[in-house]
Amino acid sequence: MEDASAAAIIDARGIVTGWSEGARRLTGYPAHEAVGRAARELLAEAVPPEAVSARSGTVMVRHRDGYLVGLRVRACAVTGPDGESGGYVITAASPGRGETSLAGLAFQQASMSMSVFDTSQRYLRLNEAACHVMGVPEETLLGRHFPETVAEAEHMRGFNWHLKHVVETGRAVRYESFAGAPALNREHAWVTEMWPVRDSAGELVGTALAAFDSTEQYWARQRLALLNEAAAAIGTTLDVVRTAEELVGVVVPRFADFASVDLFDWVLGADEQPTVPAREIALRRVAHGSVTEGTPEAAVHLGEADVYSAFSPIARAMREGGAVLSQAGEPAFMRWVAERNSRAPKGRPYREGAHSMLAVPLRARGTTLGVAVAVRVAQADDYGADDAVFAEELASRAAVCVDNARRFARERTTALALQHSLLPRGLPGQAAVQVAHRYLPSGSAAGIGGDWFDVIPLSGSRVALVVGDVVGHGIPSTATMGRLVTAVRTLADVDLPPDELLTHLDDLVTHLASDDQGDEVAELGATCLYAVYDPVTRRLNLAAAGHPAPALVLPDGSARLIPMSAGPPLGVGGLPFEATELQLPEGSVVALYTDGLVEDRDRDVDHATDELCRALTVPADSLDALCDTVLKAVLPEEPGDDVALLLARTRALGADQVATWDVTPDPAQVAATRQAATDQLTAWGLDETAFVTELVVSELVTNAIRYGAPPIQLRLIRDRTLICEVSDGSSTSPHLRRAHQDDEGGRGLLLVAQLTQRWGSRQTTRGKTIWCEQSLTPLF
Repeated sequence: MEDASAAAIIDARGIVTGWSEGARRLTGYPAHEAVGRAARELLAEAVPPEAVSARSGTVMVRHRDGYLVGLRVRACAVTGPDGESGGYVITAASPGRGETSLAGLAFQQASMSMSVFDTSQRYLRLNEAACHVMGVPEETLLGRHFPETVAEAEHMRGFNWHLKHVVETGRAVRYESFAGAPALNREHAWVTEMWPVRDSAGELVGTALAAFDSTEQYWARQRLALLNEAAAAIGTTLDVVRTAEELVGVVVPRFADFASVDLFDWVLGADEQPTVPAREIALRRVAHGSVTEGTPEAAVHLGEADVYSAFSPIARAMREGGAVLSQAGEPAFMRWVAERNSRAPKGRPYREGAHSMLAVPLRARGTTLGVAVAVRVAQADDYGADDAVFAEELASRAAVCVDNARRFARERTTALALQHSLLPRGLPGQAAVQVAHRYLPSGSAAGIGGDWFDVIPLSGSRVALVVGDVVGHGIPSTATMGRLVTAVRTLADVDLPPDELLTHLDDLVTHLASDDQGDEVAELGATCLYAVYDPVTRRLNLAAAGHPAPALVLPDGSARLIPMSAGPPLGVGGLPFEATELQLPEGSVVALYTDGLVEDRDRDVDHATDELCRALTVPADSLDALCDTVLKAVLPEEPGDDVALLLARTRALGADQVATWDVTPDPAQVAATRQAATDQLTAWGLDETAFVTELVVSELVTNAIRYGAPPIQLRLIRDRTLICEVSDGSSTSPHLRRAHQDDEGGRGLLLVAQLTQRWGSRQTTRGKTIWCEQSLTPLF
């Protein structure tokens, strides 16, 4: 026989009678030490029963030097001339060596790890791939119990459990695992199949397995799962910084040991000023995180600006518009780490071991917003091409969310600025009411709404109180609100009653909606409450268009909602509005508000209005303090809609401030009326206004007698200004006109307009009233 294989002859008693040179090479025993010994003395352990029955298999022999050697043996019986057994010829070889059969070669050279175990989980055979995974030659493992060959670990215990399970049940198993291997420097994903091996009699004699390294497929699934997770985790709010923090939270620790997000300053501001990346790029750190608490690796603090040099992977990614891979050993990477270490030496120990970095630009809608960086320190694998593709996809999704948040912030800022420009900044001085107000813009993703309020001085010391709400959010809603604010002020200047004013406003909203959408009426709706308070009569006249009724607090401390018809919202068209009138004691507080104060998905409206009434009765030092008390008591922590609140405490003009005369429609009564007015001014101590007042009273009373109709009445009101009102029963409104030189009349209203601060007319239920105001502020 050749020396490449071993041969031995064993007689019927089990004594070695022949020994080849090949046997010496495998076992270390020369022939003179082996021949004459019992064969069992050369074995390290008993021959497996299945090997005895098959007369072939793997046996463990103790080498002459003391270590174990696994040998693949085959026994051939020898018979004598009488037909009796004369012993066995044993041939042996190291498993896998000298393999000549096609099946054996296929097993040995298979690309997947394949092994065979006996029923006690001892190695019987391994192919080259399995030996590579284990990191040792086959001879070292043959005959050894599997747990003896691996480190104590959870996944190894699971592997051994499956081996036993196949023997116990006789059924094949297939399972996936993510585990390490003795010869591999990182964990791998495995798809393992184990199946029972049976002899010709059907007896289970061992277990075979094949393990496929599915690491690439595993990481591909993990990256896909991470993308799906990112779709739900990134962009939950319309806040730029929070969106960046969510991106970092997704990639750490599953994809990176350290991650950061830097953005251009203009992304964080309200103005859109796209920046063309230069050689050196200035960015601001908005988010970072790491597997180490406190992120000590970061050389740039949150909110701090940093300038990235042209050589850095960050600057390259911004210029090239794609992911840039950088690994340890590359000059740019090492220079970047050295720069970080010199800038923040305290973080140097945490940067040791950093070996791979990905820099990915955040691009959305053709605009570069910033850059995301991922670094691996503890994770053994370097970033590869597949990781770069994944990072670009993740960064693209995150960039869209960042851009959405930026656009929302810009629109919100614009809408808020527009709305603040339309709301009254300083409420005009007047004696009718004392007012306080609050406006809280919504912080929800829906954007700024169209809530507004106004206080409009009217003639006769009266005042109009307005509060409204436009359907929708954002700039379109704010723009519509601006239109309505202007319209209400214009209609208030005409001095229409509340119900008539809302009717005109309803027509306007209907026309606006129709104009915005051509032939189709758009969903452009609004609610409004318009109230007029007269401090002379102490009457409050109000009407609502789909708006919540105001609350009323009487001087005795009781509070209730004013019973009134809400009416249809503006824009419905064709339905009437009803006015409500009530007389208020001086010192009453009227609370006008938008529905954001009491309405919410999680709140009961009736309960909220009850809370509002209770809050209004809480003692407060001022109306401003009462506003704060109401908001604190009624509003939830995060209101879902804009809130406008307007509080007005009523005042009354006493009888000593108002003088009224009924005028007989006779031109002869003009002089007497003029004298009565002059005497009243003297009583009020306003003699300096007598000259102008005489002229005004003379002109207005004369016009009422000449062109108007009875009854005619003159009223003087001493308020912050001196108000002169002449009422008559005619509904014809006067107007200014230019008188020619030869005209005998036509100069009366022009004279009144020139001598007084302002003048006007208003329609009443019994005719009209011409009024004018004189300033009581001394000129010198």
